[in-house]
Amino acid sequence: MTKVFLADDQGLVRGGFRMLIEAEDDLEVVGEAADGAGAVKQLLQRPADVVLMDIRMPIMDGVEATRRLVAAGSPTRVLILTTFDLDEYVFAALKAGAAGFLLKDARPEELLSAIRNVAGGDAVVAPSATRRLLAHVVQSLPGEAAGQHDDKVQLLTAREVEVLQQIAAGATNAEIAGTLYMAEGTVKTHIGRLLAKLDCRDRVSLVLFAFEAGLAEPRAARSPQPGS
Repeated sequence: MTKVFLADDQGLVRGGFRMLIEAEDDLEVVGEAADGAGAVKQLLQRPADVVLMDIRMPIMDGVEATRRLVAAGSPTRVLILTTFDLDEYVFAALKAGAAGFLLKDARPEELLSAIRNVAGGDAVVAPSATRRLLAHVVQSLPGEAAGQHDDKVQLLTAREVEVLQQIAAGATNAEIAGTLYMAEGTVKTHIGRLLAKLDCRDRVSLVLFAFEAGLAEPRAARSPQPGS
């Protein structure tokens, strides 16, 4: 069973998530908190596999709660729940160590899939939402960031840069393989090398690096597919 913790200041939202999650055979809700401080306290005492973390909460927001969990070495992976009007906070939460993010208006199946993906160690969360939101988030990136990554960029091969740009555009491994004419296994190998060379912990970190280093821009992001 995948253990899920709910951190949201709205009781109705937590109740809705609990009903959805507990209807699944492989998922269970193991705790709730109405603020970030309560979430951190409970999760440090009894970790979950995934915490659905709202950003805007009283006492301690989701960004600081994420930062504290990561700093404490908690095994709980953070899935941020957000809306477009909180773009700058999403970027901060991802930098703090969140495994991914999901828009609050996501379809139920997207939420359930995201929970399972994050619990399994994957940071590929709602690619369509990632593409749209990163196009907004990039506006809050510090202007001097690109130069700070020049040394690491020099370590990459031309092919690795191409793969990184595809990841930043929201492409899945299968889409990257098709676009760059390589096997999916080769794509995974390139991603592994990118993680090692750039000292990134996951795919989300690679996307942030690409934007900060100036290797990707909002206009390069793929348009959402119908129904996404």
